[in-house]
Amino acid sequence: MAEVTVRLAGKADAPAVYDLVVELGRARGMPEKVVSSVADIERDGFGDDPAFEAFIAEVDGTPAGLCLFFPSYSTWRGKRGIYVQDLVVLESARSLGLGRRLLAETAALAKARGAAYLRLSVDDDNLGAQRFYQHSGLRHSTPEQIYVLENDALDALAQSAKGTSAQGTSAKGTAA
Repeated sequence: MAEVTVRLAGKADAPAVYDLVVELGRARGMPEKVVSSVADIERDGFGDDPAFEAFIAEVDGTPAGLCLFFPSYSTWRGKRGIYVQDLVVLESARSLGLGRRLLAETAALAKARGAAYLRLSVDDDNLGAQRFYQHSGLRHSTPEQIYVLENDALDALAQSAKGTSAQGTSAKGTAA
């Protein structure tokens, strides 16, 4: 029987995190969408101000799954949460329950940190993932739609800013 471990990723895991993200892109038929690098993962996940954390699932010491997440906050709930950005399990390890275990470990860490919810998004054509999430207890939030602003559109909106944030500093309101 295979030995399965799940643990928080560290800086030395940046190549494995990257490889699993690339695998997710491949599995979704969109490998060209992954434009990040190992250096990006190392800098942004394991530097002075980490943008994310990740659990790594290993089978017999080899990375086989990933759950990458970061803090979230709901002003409506007045509660902290966790947003799962990427959940991937290698095809060869899908019968081992790694996806559920990764999600469960993330939920447990979220609860330990005072989080009241876990959120994620899934591509509308990824029916297998949708079934998995529903089976794991997540519910589809029908009133919400996800919007993205990136590339030239992000640049254009940012350039239209009149405050200090356009100059790369913190945008803090001042009372008149």
